[in-house]
Amino acid sequence: MKLSTKGRYGLRALIDLAQYSGEAPVSITSISARQDISERYLEQLMAMLKKAGLVSSVRGAGGGYILAKDMREISVGDILRALEGSLEPVECPGLEPDGGCKAADSCVTKYVWKRINDSINRTVDEIMLDQLVEESRKKCCTDIDHRTCKN
Repeated sequence: MKLSTKGRYGLRALIDLAQYSGEAPVSITSISARQDISERYLEQLMAMLKKAGLVSSVRGAGGGYILAKDMREISVGDILRALEGSLEPVECPGLEPDGGCKAADSCVTKYVWKRINDSINRTVDEIMLDQLVEESRKKCCTDIDHRTCKN
């Protein structure tokens, strides 16, 4: 499985949003500057995240984006699925409830694909956005260059 820039940049953008959206919405411009991601691309990503119910937009002067849920309730899996779709590296028709595979009854490789798929989904669903924000703050505050720190 290889994630596209949608997943990688979108995850970075949401970590940034979670870090900086304490009292006011965060603008696309500020996320773009901190994360070095084009504003146009961020707008596309935020539209996808908004459609998935992970962010909300605030219009007008001082507007921008805020998290639609508490960061402890948003998993990496939620973010990646909103941006990438299915995270399964192998699509096996034998795993579908309606079948779709003539060899499903005798195929044993479907168990390998199921375990890989389940492992990936379990892993990304166990990592929550607040954990990534905390890791980012730990790293930031140990860096020599504190310009990236929120404090």
